[in-house]
Amino acid sequence: MQSLWKLTIFLSCIWAATLLYGEMIAFWRPLWTCSWPQPPQYSAQMVGNSTNHSNLVKAVILADPQLMDRTSLRLAPKSFALETAQFYTDLYMRRSFHSSILPLRPELVVFLGDKFDGGLLLTDEEWQESLSRFKHIFDLNQYRQDVIVHYLSGNHDIGYAGFHSRHAKVINRYEEVFGSRNYRFSVGRVDFIVVDAQTLDGPLEGNLTSTSWDFIKNVSMDVSQNMRILLTHIPLFRPDNTACGPYRASPIINQRISWDRAGQGIMYQNYLSEETSKRLVDSIKPILVLSGHDHDQCTITHKMPFGTVTEHTVGTLSWQQGNLYPSFMLLSMSALKSSNESFTAEEAVLVQLCFLPWQTHIYIWYLFLFVTSILLLLFWPTNGLGAWFHYNYFFGFLERAISGSFGSSSKEKNEDDNCDYEMIWDAEGVMHLVKKAVKNVQITNPSVSGPTGRGGAVVRPAAKKHVNQDSGPSLTVDINADLKLDDEPGKASAQRASHKSCGRLAGLVIATELYLIATMPLQMEEKGIHQGEPLDCQSVQKLSSSQNIREKVDIVLFFL
Repeated sequence: MQSLWKLTIFLSCIWAATLLYGEMIAFWRPLWTCSWPQPPQYSAQMVGNSTNHSNLVKAVILADPQLMDRTSLRLAPKSFALETAQFYTDLYMRRSFHSSILPLRPELVVFLGDKFDGGLLLTDEEWQESLSRFKHIFDLNQYRQDVIVHYLSGNHDIGYAGFHSRHAKVINRYEEVFGSRNYRFSVGRVDFIVVDAQTLDGPLEGNLTSTSWDFIKNVSMDVSQNMRILLTHIPLFRPDNTACGPYRASPIINQRISWDRAGQGIMYQNYLSEETSKRLVDSIKPILVLSGHDHDQCTITHKMPFGTVTEHTVGTLSWQQGNLYPSFMLLSMSALKSSNESFTAEEAVLVQLCFLPWQTHIYIWYLFLFVTSILLLLFWPTNGLGAWFHYNYFFGFLERAISGSFGSSSKEKNEDDNCDYEMIWDAEGVMHLVKKAVKNVQITNPSVSGPTGRGGAVVRPAAKKHVNQDSGPSLTVDINADLKLDDEPGKASAQRASHKSCGRLAGLVIATELYLIATMPLQMEEKGIHQGEPLDCQSVQKLSSSQNIREKVDIVLFFL
């Protein structure tokens, strides 16, 4: 019993440490492993100086939270399975945002689209419910009111051009809460250009597509000297099987485009078309492109007529969207509008990819530890590690019982063989009977000859078995009795039936042995006898009080 308590305390400590890490410490790790990128000149001038920090604007880039709803797993609305999935997914993102991201003290937060999973398919009531969950998860007013937030539209929020032509109210519902789908804002020397990429490959005569391209044309005509960062939910075109860098965990996704049957536009695409991508980048001329939609990390360098442009596709923030390693990106920008300092594009805007806790691995460890704990508590004996002695005794007895069962069948067969026995005395005068086979012939009384010496033993004439029911037990048995069994098949059948009955009885005895050995520790505890105690008078009295003779024998073996 003491060993069981030690096991319980040990498992409790393991569970406490596991839950402490999985529910708290794991969400603090990004604070230790991820830091804001610093330009070289700031590092050289001791970045701990507050003056230098004031020259940098810190932004966090988040992508594809995709709050789960009835369209996510094809589960019934309000079902227990759906509610459970929503709860743990929302809980993970809320902890990540408030424990891993906000403590880094960003000044700007940008969502790269797909805030909802089925936003375009939800009813107004369902959409409002998802919106309430989104505000609860990413609640900035509770902790930080000085953080600026900007949103991009995603294909799971409003759909593609082929969907807009039939469901225009989806656009209106989105813009009422999150604002315009095409806009720009400035931070220091950097202009952020936000475009609704879902409409760019639509029909040019469409109202939404023409509106997006008109906005891009106006930006291209601006003569501002600020550097530009392009924000788009749909990544730019890339050739199939293009490498994405060392941080990608899932296979590369190639281009796939689905068109509306009525010719109203695209229904789905993994990337913008090649023509649209070139036109967009040539018009904006960004130094950096940030995109989402892919759910996994990817870094691509695009070659354009005016130079090279780096695109960072940011992985999803959720652990339920096909990426085992959720992530976010830190962006450091120069806040100086003057051009007195010579900043290059690479020095003015710096990025750092950061990873969130691996929630899937944590839950798998929870499950493994739970199963292990149940098995240990069920099968751990009351004597702890000392029970290995009894395990050895149990398996040894089981081996002997099995070997005895197989040996009995061969012995039954040998008893029907015709054989003689030869008596041999060794030098110490001890007699040994040695069996020797003889031919199946009528045996007559052999003549007795004198003893023959053989080394240290004396060989006597062959001794036969004699069965004499009148004279009682005897060491000699007439072998003719065995020979007559061949002539009496009825007696042979009776003997085989007797052997089968003995086999059943032996099986019953073995089963009883197994049961007593398996329950031995509990029997000892009930009688107040502990392993290692000497068998004093009190222990003997306890043994004598047992009503089961088999139990007495096993109790004695328990202490041997």
